[in-house]
Amino acid sequence: MNCSRKCSSGWLFPDGLSGVVFDCDGVMIESREANRQYYNRILAFLGLPEMTPEQEKYAFMATAREALLAMVPEALYPRLKRAAREAVDYQTDIAPLLRLNPGFENFIRWLHQRDLRMAVATNRTDRGLQTVLDFFALPDYFKPKVTVSNAAPKPSPECVHIVCEAWGAAPHTVLFVGDSRNDREAALGAGAVFAAFNNSGLDGHVRVADFDDLRQVLEDVAAI
Repeated sequence: MNCSRKCSSGWLFPDGLSGVVFDCDGVMIESREANRQYYNRILAFLGLPEMTPEQEKYAFMATAREALLAMVPEALYPRLKRAAREAVDYQTDIAPLLRLNPGFENFIRWLHQRDLRMAVATNRTDRGLQTVLDFFALPDYFKPKVTVSNAAPKPSPECVHIVCEAWGAAPHTVLFVGDSRNDREAALGAGAVFAAFNNSGLDGHVRVADFDDLRQVLEDVAAI
């Protein structure tokens, strides 16, 4: 399923490219250490051990609620809201650990200069996504912003359907850039083109290492 940079123009987008949908964590930003700190602080508050590698992997793809319910014994569920509220201050303790992925801001400005639409589809909440956008002072290019506050979480394809409806675009003209299996299933389930980002173990219509690589692919296969 992988396409090299030698793909002929139009192979991926014979009817044109309508726009690009980005996953947030792992694509727009690098947040693994931030996520690790967030969950481990809550677990410590509850008297539980730190996350295992398997739990870290799951938490990175899941919603916060899904991750916590999977890690915390059911008997402690009633204490989760208090733990999340008192164990950690996201703005001061966690947000400074977030990092914008290299080349992302230049890439979205390059898309904007070519009048290509952009959207975000994330398993963060509205508040969580807005924290990222505000923290990095990113341009307001992303419309719509689809989160678990307004759609079913990935791997449901609902997020892509919402973007396509907002844009009046056919799914096969939309590129979804993601780094996880949930992203892939959401994209392919909706009929969108999927770019596997910085994950050698993930297949897609294309696989790219970074945003310079993705830009080159789009220049080659979408002639933009």
